[in-house]
Amino acid sequence: MFEYVIRRLLLMIPTALAIFFMVFFILQIAPDGPFDRAVRQLKNAGMDGGEVAQQTSDVLGDSSELTPELLDKLRRQYGLDKPIIVRYLIWLGFWPKEYKSKTIKIDKPFRDTVDAIQISELKEMLLQRYIKVILDEKQKPLIIETGSGLEFELPNIESLAFDESYFQKEKYQFYQNKYKELPSNANLIKTWYFSNWKLSSFNKEKNIATISKTQFKGIFQGYLGYSEKKGKDVSTLIKERLHISAIFGLTSMILVYLICIPLGITKALKHGDKFDIMSSTLVFIGYSIPGYALGVLLLVYFGGTIFPLHGWRSPNFDELTLIGKIIDQIHHAFLPILCYMIGSFAGMTILMKNSLMENLSQDYVRTAFSKGLSEKRVILFHAVRNSLIPLATGIGSLIGVVLGGSYLIEKTFGIDGIGMLSLNALIDKDYDIMMGFLAITTIIRLVGNLISDLTYAAIDPRIRFK
Repeated sequence: MFEYVIRRLLLMIPTALAIFFMVFFILQIAPDGPFDRAVRQLKNAGMDGGEVAQQTSDVLGDSSELTPELLDKLRRQYGLDKPIIVRYLIWLGFWPKEYKSKTIKIDKPFRDTVDAIQISELKEMLLQRYIKVILDEKQKPLIIETGSGLEFELPNIESLAFDESYFQKEKYQFYQNKYKELPSNANLIKTWYFSNWKLSSFNKEKNIATISKTQFKGIFQGYLGYSEKKGKDVSTLIKERLHISAIFGLTSMILVYLICIPLGITKALKHGDKFDIMSSTLVFIGYSIPGYALGVLLLVYFGGTIFPLHGWRSPNFDELTLIGKIIDQIHHAFLPILCYMIGSFAGMTILMKNSLMENLSQDYVRTAFSKGLSEKRVILFHAVRNSLIPLATGIGSLIGVVLGGSYLIEKTFGIDGIGMLSLNALIDKDYDIMMGFLAITTIIRLVGNLISDLTYAAIDPRIRFK
């Protein structure tokens, strides 16, 4: 069993990489991408403080003219100066990513912020250093930098009266130990040494150089990207919403199995009578109604009077008691969960019914009856167990669906879950969120398929992993 799980996990890696590359390639070659939209907005609106100006001011400067040099800088910002396979490896974390870039004149230093130290509750000081590019005796560019420090003197620890409202001795000593390279007067060190910045380009005629810093930062380092529109890491955005979609999705999945299995068994045992016909009619009527359409219908008749119109919790949820929180959560989740269940309810019920009817006609069932076993024991402990096998194979894909969230249902009920996040990213063409969401859902589906296999083996004693 353990060896099988390891093999499956190893096989998941090339499968995930192939899926990632296929979607990544399509998004990269699709028209009207982030670069095209940035150029179009610059042409139409200029650099007058708009969204693109804020995103590109660091690399484009104050010029609003779309010169070839400016377009090259913009391509570098969006990573289009590299081949698509390199961009893909950067996204995976297998290739160093440029996270800081600066174009400077030769022998003219610029100040780079390194870190900040909190010297009081209301005041902090920035650790800084100077970086510059010089030419050696062979006229080749070299990057040098100073040690990090402060531009003004830090208060002397012996001369301070340690008042908690102004300064904490323990905090000061902590930062003293953390930044041991600071001199006693804490001024900026002017000793130059070789820098870990890298030279990206050098124009000898214009006497300028572009330097950058790189790091391995991608999917395999746990970094899903950064959304410029949301102003947050994609992993943070998904983490803030994943539990919302999981509550609705997993609850509905559990309820579907708890209701559909007994209902399917009952329909199989009462095949052809009034209960079977009436329940089949209701089941297929529900199956024919999309979840979001049912949601609109439920909101029209029950929203605002019996159940809330939108949201997944009340604004004062944190102030409620434990019992109040449970009641409030059920009150908000009842209608969305009904809509989540309606899509798979009919399929699961009919699948369970047909599977049980097929097993009841098998020779091993007749043999069990001939041995004198009771009808209840034959059905529940023999036929039903084998009938659960088709349902077990669908657990993996169902887990991926419910954790991915239903953006139409979340849109209908105003639930800010992961489904709504992916829908808004698709509308806004926020590729970082789209690729981060793809990575999460792909991994969930692959792990779900492994869970399906393990569940399959647990139900069917004939299956053994060797």
